[in-house]
Amino acid sequence: MVTADTARRLFELTEPIALVTYMEAEPMEAVMALGLTDPWDAYFAGRAAPLGRQVSAQVVDALFYNFADGEVARHIPSVWDQVSPHAANLARQAGSVAALRRLLSDRLDSPSVVRAGDTMIDAAMTASHEGRALFAAVRTLPVPVEPDARLWFGANLLREHRGDGHVAALVTLGVSGTESHVLHTLADGVPAEKFGRLWHLPKERLDEVVGAMRERGLVGDDGWLTPDGNELKKRLEDLTDEAATAAYRSLLADQLDHLIDDLTPLAAAIPTHE
Repeated sequence: MVTADTARRLFELTEPIALVTYMEAEPMEAVMALGLTDPWDAYFAGRAAPLGRQVSAQVVDALFYNFADGEVARHIPSVWDQVSPHAANLARQAGSVAALRRLLSDRLDSPSVVRAGDTMIDAAMTASHEGRALFAAVRTLPVPVEPDARLWFGANLLREHRGDGHVAALVTLGVSGTESHVLHTLADGVPAEKFGRLWHLPKERLDEVVGAMRERGLVGDDGWLTPDGNELKKRLEDLTDEAATAAYRSLLADQLDHLIDDLTPLAAAIPTHE
């Protein structure tokens, strides 16, 4: 039986691999090289591409969950007038693999990378997609052949699987997308207005969000999380971890152990971004 603790550990190990798509230069540059000039166009083209060009901004906003009102509609569907979803998918993957190649170098040629990529893909492809629309869309993409691409593809699949579960937990606990950012950043000891997904909001809008959380007893007069706020954050993470166990239920105990062993040095070698 896969425990929530195991799911949390695997999140800590797969997340650095998947995050190169968002934190390193090569993926963004690869998508923008298709003819885009706005980095946010490139973000939405890359991440929304598995959904196809017919999916509306409202649906993308619902699935991504955590963008401010109107932000998605500034990019979807207009970005598809400039690039195709197919081209965006290929560029995003190529850029992500290039970033891993730069960061991990010869480590990617080891047998453990082959095994880790195979295990992650096998786990994700046998997990149920019910109630996980973005994960289901990503799972329809062609599975790459090269080991380094398979490593990234498997990590990205598991990230979207977990992400869908995280959104379900947020909805269950009554936390909006913008509130989730406030909860996250305050739990990390950073003022809400300093967080990258919040600083661009009009002060009045951010004050409104924080004020509503204060009324619920989640944020104190000092601007930081109250005990109730910290407890909500813990419940959110616990629910997310529990939901994430579903991605690994097809794996045997020794496969889980091998996956953790294989991913540990790779995750440790990828630099973190503050």
